[in-house]
Amino acid sequence: MNYLASIYKEQGRWKEAEELFVQVMEMRERVLDVEHPYTLSSMANLAFTLKEQGRRAEAINLLQNCERLQMKILGIRHPDTLMTSTALISWQTERL
Repeated sequence: MNYLASIYKEQGRWKEAEELFVQVMEMRERVLDVEHPYTLSSMANLAFTLKEQGRRAEAINLLQNCERLQMKILGIRHPDTLMTSTALISWQTERL
């Protein structure tokens, strides 16, 4: 399901990608836990998809939560955490 959501995202089929990313994230939260790296990856994917749909505030909110959890679980030097932090700074400084 995650792979299909990624394909939809690459095709610009944002709404379909969002629906699947939500399902993947919720399933991973239930099965793996909210702090599992795969769940965090799903959270980031959903945030990027929301951002592409112009839902900036929602995307930033979700990515902030993702970053906080990544720092706790993966550490501040992990590549995923660094990518999330960089994206978050970029998103927050847009339109300034």
